[in-house]
Amino acid sequence: MSFDESNNWGRWGSEDERGALNLLTPEAVVAAARCVRDGRVISLSLPIRGATSSPAPATVPHLRGRPLPQHFMSIDGGDYAAGTRPIGAGLKMADDALIVTPHGTTTHLDALCHMWSGDALYNGHPADRVRSYGAGRCGIDKAGPVVARGVLVDVPRLRGVPHLAAGDRVEPDDLEGAGLRPGDVAVIRTGWPLVWRAEGPDAYWAGQPGLSARAGRALAALDVSVVAADNAAIGGLNGRQLADEGPDDDLHLILLWRHGVHLAEMLWLEELADALDGTGRDDFLFVAAPLKIEGGTASPIDPIAVL
Repeated sequence: MSFDESNNWGRWGSEDERGALNLLTPEAVVAAARCVRDGRVISLSLPIRGATSSPAPATVPHLRGRPLPQHFMSIDGGDYAAGTRPIGAGLKMADDALIVTPHGTTTHLDALCHMWSGDALYNGHPADRVRSYGAGRCGIDKAGPVVARGVLVDVPRLRGVPHLAAGDRVEPDDLEGAGLRPGDVAVIRTGWPLVWRAEGPDAYWAGQPGLSARAGRALAALDVSVVAADNAAIGGLNGRQLADEGPDDDLHLILLWRHGVHLAEMLWLEELADALDGTGRDDFLFVAAPLKIEGGTASPIDPIAVL
């Protein structure tokens, strides 16, 4: 496979399946830990609310038409199994069953097998290894835990607005003052989840702001390990919840496929933005661990910011 632009194929060897996460060396992790000043811990994830046990469609942002998480509990007596499980001495134990489709419904990390072009995954691995039983190469189980320096790029605050508009795109100029370094996790706030809260699902589904292709290329050139954002697709979406960019400018192909940069989507960044506002700092320790779903195209995550 040949490219007309930069890529990371072969950079970490022909068998590499982790991409830019290889930048997170022990030395890089130690350096990231120095970002911790006061020990405050903030979760960056949306809640998982099962559509069978709560009004999830009205309370948690998600892409229209995507299967919502299903959460069943045995204690209900009707949802999953009859009754609870006795464990002796009058005690009982409740069990859960959870069905989650991460893309578009939960805070999640995309695997390098999530999108590709032609007959090759990232780094030239064969795309025909992505089957109904999982991906033989570049699955989410190859990623491992992410411990890195996170840098918040709070674009609405930079522009003086509560949140970006649906048609807005984050451009390279918005990234210039962030001080991103190789191996960092670039955390992009658009504020778009606030639209779900304030105006409801229809306004949220009318489109979404996101990175432009130029900004995606700029982040790849900066050698970030992960791009994380509070929107649903890193790039922008139109009213049909599709990207308007052509294949050459698709953010998933630029970052996942060409550069091996994992993508974390649908974060909740409002508490983090408030905590950092006015402090003169934008960096923190970023920690996230995807589940070891063998051959998975993604995993739900609960990203943690340690200030």
